[in-house]
Amino acid sequence: MSGRTPVVGVLALQGDVREHAAALRACGAEVALVRRPEELAAVDGLVLPGGESTTIDKLLRRFGLMEPLRARIADGLPVYGSCAGMILLADRIADGTADQQTVGGLDVLVRRNAFGRQVDSFEEQLHAPALGAGPDDPPMTAVFIRAPWVEEVGPGVEVLATVSTGPAAGRIAAVRQGALMATAFHPEISSDVRVHRAFLRSLAAAIADRAATGATSPAHP
Repeated sequence: MSGRTPVVGVLALQGDVREHAAALRACGAEVALVRRPEELAAVDGLVLPGGESTTIDKLLRRFGLMEPLRARIADGLPVYGSCAGMILLADRIADGTADQQTVGGLDVLVRRNAFGRQVDSFEEQLHAPALGAGPDDPPMTAVFIRAPWVEEVGPGVEVLATVSTGPAAGRIAAVRQGALMATAFHPEISSDVRVHRAFLRSLAAAIADRAATGATSPAHP
């Protein structure tokens, strides 16, 4: 890893791929699109975009990415998921289809489409210190589109943000567990890149931890 810029992958099977890639590049990251197992093997971190979770699940299996991705997450790959990406990272889902699978890794129960249908989309001003929106910072504009929410979290999961207004007040909208982070909302479709910067900080910390223990990145032995 010494002297090399980390490569952040964006899963490019379906969803807000270009938007995430643009946000990451705006933060100075080197970005690669991931559609094949060999492309997954070459990245140091990964973003699972917003989109349709059932479609992404089927495409992960069709392209032979599901098991390699599960293995890399188990080995400590930093991953951020927005909306559908949150569902894919959840160990447990409610209101999923009968055959729906997740990649897993986050010890949470996530409910699909919990905030309502497309017509129920809304924006919320969130304060989330861990995401760079602390009490002294401008709030973060969070866009919820057919979004999930987190109903249950395991003991190792940190709640990063909750909805503060409306009928969904108190619902969990962002979580982190180790190298995994997820939001129910879509930061990639706003001009606010604080969530992406927070993920890049997590990626840098994970790389530093590996270096301190003498471990190498699975992507770059």
